[in-house]
Amino acid sequence: MKRKLEISELIFKIISYLFLTVFAISCLYPFVYAISASMSGRSAVEYSQVVLFPKETQFEAFKVMFSDNLFWNAYSNTLFLTFYGTLWALGVALLGAYALSKKRLLFRKGFNFFLVFTMWFSAGIVPQYLNYLNTQKVFNAVGIMDDKWLVVIAMGMAAMNIILLRNAFEGVPSEIEEAAIVDGATEFQILSKVYIPMCKSTIATVALFFGISRWNGYYWARQMISNPSERPLQVFIRLKLEEYQDPEQMAGWNKSYASDSIIYALIVCSVIPILVIYPFIQKYFAKGVNMGGVKE
Repeated sequence: MKRKLEISELIFKIISYLFLTVFAISCLYPFVYAISASMSGRSAVEYSQVVLFPKETQFEAFKVMFSDNLFWNAYSNTLFLTFYGTLWALGVALLGAYALSKKRLLFRKGFNFFLVFTMWFSAGIVPQYLNYLNTQKVFNAVGIMDDKWLVVIAMGMAAMNIILLRNAFEGVPSEIEEAAIVDGATEFQILSKVYIPMCKSTIATVALFFGISRWNGYYWARQMISNPSERPLQVFIRLKLEEYQDPEQMAGWNKSYASDSIIYALIVCSVIPILVIYPFIQKYFAKGVNMGGVKE
C-alpha cells in the first residue's frame, strides 16, 4: 500500500512539474518573441520568420525609438502617474482600511456593506465618465489644468485592496494597540508605528497591485488626457500602432526594419521597469495575500 502511494505521488509530481514547465514557457514566450522581433530585420518580421531567436539582427528600431522625444515624454508621464497614483491610492486605502477595521467606528457595518456593494454592482462606464468630466471641471475651476492629476485622483479608490488591508489590520492583536494607547499614542501614531510595520507584507502587495494598475493604465488615460504631451506610455504605444496600421502612413516605408519592430521595442521597454521591481516585492506577495485575504 505504501509503495502504491509513493508511485502515485511520484506520478503526480512529474505531471505537476510538466504542467508548470509548459505554463511557464507559455507565459515567457511572448516576451521572448517581442525581444526577438524588435531586433530582427524587416523581411524576417513581415514574413513571420521569427520564432525564438532574432533574424537579420538590427537595432535601428531601438535607435529610432530612443531618439523620439515623444517616447521619453510618454515615459516620464507614465512614471508620474505610477508614482503619484500609487502613493495617493495607497494612502486612501490605508486610511480607509484602518477606520473600517475598528469596531468602535460608528455605522461600521454599513460602510463595509457599501464598500463591498461597489464590487458587486457598478454604475457603468458612462456614469463614471460623466463623473470624471465633472471632476475635471472642478479641477479647471481651481486652476489645475494638468489632466494627469485628474487620473491620479480619480483612480485612487479600489474596494478590493481596501478589504485586503482591512482584514490584515483586523489580524493585529488588540493588546498591542491598547498598549500604544496607554503610552499616549495618537490614532496616526498607532497606524504608522503599529499597524503599518506589522502589515508591511500586505501593504507591499497592495502597492504592487496599485503600481501595476497605474503603469498599465490605458483606457481612462486616453479618455481623460486630451493634451498629447501628457499622454502616458500605453496610450503612446496604441497611437503608434494605429499610425503604423494606416496604409497611407506606410506607403513610402523603405526602412531596413519593420514597423512592428518599433512596437515590439516599445513593449519591451514598457515591461522592463515592472520586471526590475517585481523580484524585490515578490517575497511579500504570498504572505501579504494570505494575511489580507483570510479572516480568522
